Amino acid sequence: MATALAVTALTVLGVAACDSADDEDPASSAPPPAALAWGPCPAPAPGTTRDPRLTCAKVRVPLDYGHSGGTSIEVTVSRLAAADATKRHGVLVLNPGGPALPGLDTPGAMAPSLPKSVLDGYDLIGFDPRGVGTSTPQSCGLENPGVAGLFPYPAADGSIDANVRAARATAGKCAAKTGENLRYFTTANTARDLDRVRQALGEAKISYWGQSYGTYLGTVYSTLFPDRTDRMILEGNVDPAHVWAGEAESWGKGMADRFPDAAAVAAGQNGVLGLGATPADVTRTYLALADRLDHQPAPVPGTPQSLSGAMLRAVTYALLIHNDTLPVLAQVWKAAADLAGGHLTEADGKVLQQVFADTAAAPGVPADNQATLFLALTCGDAEWSHDVGDYARRTAADRKAWPLTAGMPANIWPCAFWPQPVEKPVTVTGEGARNTLILQNRRDHATPWESGLGLRRELGNRAAFVGVDNGGHYVYHEGSACADNATVAFLDSGRLPDRDLDCTDVTRQ
Repeated sequence: MATALAVTALTVLGVAACDSADDEDPASSAPPPAALAWGPCPAPAPGTTRDPRLTCAKVRVPLDYGHSGGTSIEVTVSRLAAADATKRHGVLVLNPGGPALPGLDTPGAMAPSLPKSVLDGYDLIGFDPRGVGTSTPQSCGLENPGVAGLFPYPAADGSIDANVRAARATAGKCAAKTGENLRYFTTANTARDLDRVRQALGEAKISYWGQSYGTYLGTVYSTLFPDRTDRMILEGNVDPAHVWAGEAESWGKGMADRFPDAAAVAAGQNGVLGLGATPADVTRTYLALADRLDHQPAPVPGTPQSLSGAMLRAVTYALLIHNDTLPVLAQVWKAAADLAGGHLTEADGKVLQQVFADTAAAPGVPADNQATLFLALTCGDAEWSHDVGDYARRTAADRKAWPLTAGMPANIWPCAFWPQPVEKPVTVTGEGARNTLILQNRRDHATPWESGLGLRRELGNRAAFVGVDNGGHYVYHEGSACADNATVAFLDSGRLPDRDLDCTDVTRQ
């Protein structure tokens, strides 16, 4: 059920994992890794391109850092070398989030948006996190391999009975397929892997840029390894105090804040789209359409898919990620309305076929790899409630409060039936060096404004906050010179802004 446009954007949450930095971390007992041997990168997914300048290497890490002499796994690392060795400051490790997005191609994807000073000053380092992509990939053997299929939308009448059955079955399938090993694929252990990468790179410290879930990974790393953290950028942020269940429950308000941006785009094209002349009209049209598709999903010609209310909401969520995809989203709504009404045009059909096209995994990577690790991180980083009745009550209340998300954010996940996490969540505090720049959009539906403020509170004087009056999940290179300049200045000089910034200079690209 994953879509070409949604496969990466549908996994933009955050997690909390690992124990307090006040305790001795088990990574300290692991022997140092061997130096990296750079060479060709593994084959990319079919239909994708890779920056030819990238080279790759493998790092062996313990599966369980509490038993570092036991089973080991591999983590694949990529490098885009600094353009000017005489100006090189160090390495900038990049993580695109997810949870569970592969990151080998992130250096090549980000390089075109970075100025010469940054490309001269840093080796850009990407990596597939443990269990993801080419890094000892894991699989639960899920029949529906897309992450979107994991989002638990209630039935048309609000019942969660089917969600409970599906959650229990999915958790059971993962347990039967992977056994105990999947419990060790956590954010805490990924952070420990990252420090093994640092050692293999021969670097005393790393700089880091994390997006979405990657903001939590960066926060965990800097908490566990404060003396090994140089300059840290966190973009589209997870509140470390809310871990998974609390973060998910913020989506209802986040969607309510962001949806009017797309509704305004659709209203501006009402003469063509016919969805409503005002954002309020478009919103009513959308809610009625989603309800109709909840009750009667519509087969999409040319694909094996049927468009349900849940799928419409999932695609909407994905296409709200960037401002430049809002016109595409308006076209999808129009096509969906025509499909449900029985008068699909040829142009509508092309729109839907493109959106619902399947994406292929890289060679050797299971089709459900991202969904499997999404669950491993979401469920394994912090314990969820096991009270089924409470999920039903909270889902009903959430459904009433935030109709755009239909109760999904508060609903039951496989995490309710997951084994107990192997360790406690990290305790994030404001103690430490002032070396973190937080970038946050005011209308971010995936990691909402309140999540960014929550991270700001937790980090205290360790961080400077750049808030941008914009919608979407990403901040840098999305139309604010104020935010871009602050980001580049920090990377170039290591100096944070003297005070938190309120950027209102957004221009549409």
